[in-house]
Amino acid sequence: MTDSLFGRMRLGYVLIESCRQDAWQRFAKEGLGLHVETARDGVLAVRVDDRQRRIVVRPGPAEDVVATGWQVDDGDALDLALARLRALGLGPERLPGPEAALRGIDEGWRCRGPKGTFIELFTDASAQRTDAPLRMRASGFVTGASGLGHMAITSREPEAMERFWVEAFDARLSDRIEDRLSGVTMDFAFLRLNERHHSIAIASTRGLRFDPMRTSIHHLNLQAASFDDVVQGYRQCRALGYPIASAIGQHPNDKELSFYVQSPSDFEIELGWNPLTVSAEDEKTWQPGAYRGISLWGHFPENLTLGLKARQFGRGLLSLTRREHQVGDAA
Repeated sequence: MTDSLFGRMRLGYVLIESCRQDAWQRFAKEGLGLHVETARDGVLAVRVDDRQRRIVVRPGPAEDVVATGWQVDDGDALDLALARLRALGLGPERLPGPEAALRGIDEGWRCRGPKGTFIELFTDASAQRTDAPLRMRASGFVTGASGLGHMAITSREPEAMERFWVEAFDARLSDRIEDRLSGVTMDFAFLRLNERHHSIAIASTRGLRFDPMRTSIHHLNLQAASFDDVVQGYRQCRALGYPIASAIGQHPNDKELSFYVQSPSDFEIELGWNPLTVSAEDEKTWQPGAYRGISLWGHFPENLTLGLKARQFGRGLLSLTRREHQVGDAA
């Protein structure tokens, strides 16, 4: 039994709480081209592969991601992950049966992680999969061993957040980027948990630390099977009037081609294609890189209005009045 969790866990699902069920259904199905099912209790279950539920939208006022589910390989990996969380003082608890069923898993454990969002752990089982055909416009998505995709999180305490992912789950630094956006110098750290270039990206302002985001994450990335899926998603989201945060462009570090669109709950969805992976062979020699500029080309903002800038500035000022929840804080 190895004492490392690297390569043994991946993003499995995302749980969103929203009162905008109809808007989410239209956005996911018609905008992004995903498979969407509606349960009797108003819960939306979104599929992109053979898993029953990858994105779950339950009724509620948060308008935010409230939990992220991380699949671990087996019972040994789960025991190790739970021991790590207990050592950090987080006291993970077993999910009640109905809560596990809501997420499309057999059983799971949860604790409150950085920024107060629940981090949940589960192992795979055949009951979580389905042979039912996918009904979606997109040709497919890349999941498997590298998981659902990645998340980007803004933080006023990026060192503490990065330390959590390293200490709890053996995350490895892929690279860092610095850029100047809207007059503010930003630092980005990209952490991998498996062959995916990054499962977690952490963004922070340099100098005075503030957070302009209302939501717990900046964006959720989904990796499309083809560039045509990205182009079609971009054109469809624009045609339907969804705010395009960043037009199609390419990142310098993972080389992914993508665009960003604002979801009905305000955080963004990045639909991308063909990011590089860090293979087992690459792991032997990988050295974290440093880049200037978050994009090689493109990714031009299409909805950066004066009103949006004012709201972001206001939220940034408000964030200075309260401490960001980090591991070790009271629940």
